[in-house]
Amino acid sequence: MTIDNRAQAQQRSDRIAQFRAELDCLQREGVLQLAADQQAQVQGYHQHLLGELASRFDIDHSRQAHQLSLGMRIASLLGALALAASLFFLFYRFWGLFGSTSQVAILIAAPLVGLLLTAALQRLDDSGYFSKLAALLTFTAFVLNLVMLGQIFNITPTDQALLAWAALALLLAYACELRLLLGLGLLSATAFCASRLHSWDGLDWLACIERPENFLLPALLMLASAELAVQRRFAGFAAMYRMLGLVCLLLPMLILGYWGEGSYLRLDPDLIEGIYQLLGFAVPALAIYIGIRRQQAELINGGTLLFVIALFCKVFDWWWDYLPKYLFFFLLGLLAILVLLVMRRLRRSLAVEVQP
Repeated sequence: MTIDNRAQAQQRSDRIAQFRAELDCLQREGVLQLAADQQAQVQGYHQHLLGELASRFDIDHSRQAHQLSLGMRIASLLGALALAASLFFLFYRFWGLFGSTSQVAILIAAPLVGLLLTAALQRLDDSGYFSKLAALLTFTAFVLNLVMLGQIFNITPTDQALLAWAALALLLAYACELRLLLGLGLLSATAFCASRLHSWDGLDWLACIERPENFLLPALLMLASAELAVQRRFAGFAAMYRMLGLVCLLLPMLILGYWGEGSYLRLDPDLIEGIYQLLGFAVPALAIYIGIRRQQAELINGGTLLFVIALFCKVFDWWWDYLPKYLFFFLLGLLAILVLLVMRRLRRSLAVEVQP
């Protein structure tokens, strides 16, 4: 197996640690006993492989290292958010003290300096934490760039700014393997697609949210993009595509299930609501099924959550006005227990399937 990124290296290191722990357990219980030369050969191979991976990638060799890395990721995220907020308020606090020429120069220079800083840190910092922090600052500076240039020159707001934000966010996300920027880029691209679809109908792009069906096509594109081979090179990227795609697919269905007037379909609103209510149950169930077959937790969890939300909304629609409140919430509790029982039965059936 060729290992060409940190995520794959970390997965291999984790498998080695799990193998060692299970081998020790088997030896203590007398199930398996390796000869001394075999054990030395395996240990030597693992030591050589871990040393090679450590020299090429910044990987965690122990549970304590994993915990420290998690703390570093949290600190990096909080630091990036704090510095981005600081940059935002710094611009607005002292912005009036500069002339128009200085303002434009600062706005153009800030994201360019951020890009250069990100590239330099990526070469110097093997862990990637500082380059990810710089990437978030660069994206913030770029967003401020377009927003404030529009204010300076009184430019009419356009959805093309969303496309620019999406392009930079996705570029930095893939360069720095940063899932937060990937999510921001995908959301920006989704908003751009929805607004462009809305404007093609001769309507104001800012009102694209009034037609929830505008978000269905971007959602399908995200779900399809998750299956591309390139996503396997980046840890968690395919899951992010699936999670956001599922949310952008099912939330419009949930809304249209109670607001048929918001659909492009020239049908009776009650019929439209009925169609989308059925889809609101069928699509999450299909997502759960696919997630189980492919072992994709994001589809299972997302599908289950949205299925339960659709179920609770339907129960509210049916019985809120007719049942005492204590009885209504008691019924919700029983439904939650029913969902747990169904999921447990499904879990047991899967356990039986994997038994030899």
